[in-house]
Amino acid sequence: MKALTVCLYLLIVFATPVLAKVSASQIALVVNVNDMDSRLVAAYYQKKRGIPKQNVIEVEFPPGQNSISKDTFNKIYQQVIDKTPEAVQFYALAWTQPYKVDCMSVTSAFAFGFDERYCAAGCKRTAISSYYSSDSEQPKDDLGIRPSMMLAGSSLQQVYDMIDRGVAADGSKPEATAYLMSTSDKARNVRSNRYPAIQECLSDKINIEQINSDVLKDKDDVMFYFTGKTKVDEIDSNQYPPGAIADHLTSTGGRLTGGRQMSILRWMDAGVTASYGTVVEPCAFTQKFPNPAIVIERYLKGESLIEAYWKSVAWPGQGVFVGEPMAAPYADSVH
Repeated sequence: MKALTVCLYLLIVFATPVLAKVSASQIALVVNVNDMDSRLVAAYYQKKRGIPKQNVIEVEFPPGQNSISKDTFNKIYQQVIDKTPEAVQFYALAWTQPYKVDCMSVTSAFAFGFDERYCAAGCKRTAISSYYSSDSEQPKDDLGIRPSMMLAGSSLQQVYDMIDRGVAADGSKPEATAYLMSTSDKARNVRSNRYPAIQECLSDKINIEQINSDVLKDKDDVMFYFTGKTKVDEIDSNQYPPGAIADHLTSTGGRLTGGRQMSILRWMDAGVTASYGTVVEPCAFTQKFPNPAIVIERYLKGESLIEAYWKSVAWPGQGVFVGEPMAAPYADSVH
């Protein structure tokens, strides 16, 4: 009965038809000209996605820092805002460092501007994103925010490969599976109580498997992979269609470099196109992590990756999004 109630709620939430797809003119590409890899990634992405020249925004700051201060960020952010064309609704950040701005993730800082309401010291809630489960196709015009995603990776080639997978995803409509993993890690398995309702609501749209295991291996159709562990084994044994999304609920997966837990960049190394992780201790609030029901539903309805993934996180202030923003594997047509 509980699963049925949640299912009915989800059906109401998702009743509005979703046709939104992100166009090149809606993306601004932010590049750090002091970082050679950032410049190369930006040039590659601009070419692959046809980003207009006026949408490439150059800024300058010292490369190689995991975190920057809010004062440094505010100066950069103001430059970006001043140079951003009116039509832009989203940002793509062409670097791997920094991924953190003081107490916020860099993607949330660019989306909302630096705002301590999206921060939390210890086990506390943060401000909710107005984009959460929204039907907005133009978040800047409708809500005053520009959701952001990092073009980041463990190497320059890995970022190129991730971009290529995003481009290849468009309109591909793969026959694939969503894997919902219920692990032995009780502290990080908090999303699993949603799994029965997700399967009941969405199994007519995609094959969904609930698996009670810490490991998923040797699968050749992994479009969605949601789990909760500090480190996820055997991810290289699986095959991921272009546009695949995977994340592991843990404290510091969003610390892209130098963290003690598995970085979300390992998902990119394995062949995934997007992931999400927190850069500051979030505690086990499910609201600070992607809601699998929302991201699966919206992606399957044709939304671009940045839309579907961002809309699935209620409290994204401490979490960083990495991936190819425009990927739209289930869209009927793409820009």
